[in-house]
Amino acid sequence: MENIVDQLWNEYIKVTPSAAKIQSIFEKEGETVANDHIAIRTFNHPSVNVEQLSAPFIAIGYEKQGEYIFEAKKLKAAHYEHRTDKDMPKIFISELRLELCSEFVQEVADSVIEASEVNHYSKNELLLQGRTWGLPSHKIYERLLEESEYAAWMYVFGFRANHFTIHCNKLNHFDSLMAVNNFLKDNGFEMNTSGGEIKGSKEQLLEQSSILADKMNIEFQEGTYEIPSCYYEFAKRYPMKNGELFEGFIASSADKIFESTDTVLSK
Repeated sequence: MENIVDQLWNEYIKVTPSAAKIQSIFEKEGETVANDHIAIRTFNHPSVNVEQLSAPFIAIGYEKQGEYIFEAKKLKAAHYEHRTDKDMPKIFISELRLELCSEFVQEVADSVIEASEVNHYSKNELLLQGRTWGLPSHKIYERLLEESEYAAWMYVFGFRANHFTIHCNKLNHFDSLMAVNNFLKDNGFEMNTSGGEIKGSKEQLLEQSSILADKMNIEFQEGTYEIPSCYYEFAKRYPMKNGELFEGFIASSADKIFESTDTVLSK
């Protein structure tokens, strides 16, 4: 039986074919691709908040290691690491703080969660379901976009991995994140340049980059529209003073990585 990481990957590449292509081209270079972390989005609704969605990972040996606040995007997040198996990817789960959002966003979130009957799914199953409510409305999607790209993305794509991340330290033929980015651009992939192509620095102990989200034709109530889906990220970590790699996240960098799904960047 597949573990939840493999299941999340299989659902992710259905809406992010670029990720499978990138993994393939790295493998053709003789690389074995390792995951640094997997990111999941949700609402801070009591039925589906970070604590709820982290349960399947806690059950297999993960524990919370860090918490983060993204004021401008009205998000908070936590990351989890496996207690004993350091080859397991970190899990980064963020949630939209609905109480800081407009009444419209709150009503949409409440209505779709109520319609999805999330309690009918185990927490493992829920993470693999995608959108658990009916066809979305493009008018609602566009109105959500005006306030929160994050909310609009959740409304259409639901419960799934928003991105996987290649652990660039474990690549054998690429000595820098810039080398990774250049390789990707040479192969026709467009990078997220919001906040710079590389977010973070060696001094901050973490560098991150990402491609722009794939575009996908989505059936809405009003017809079919092409919108951004998910993206692939790349992380290079540096050692702390004790010699161990920094395993946390930099909120200011992650803030810009979130924008890989923005419709403005993806045009």
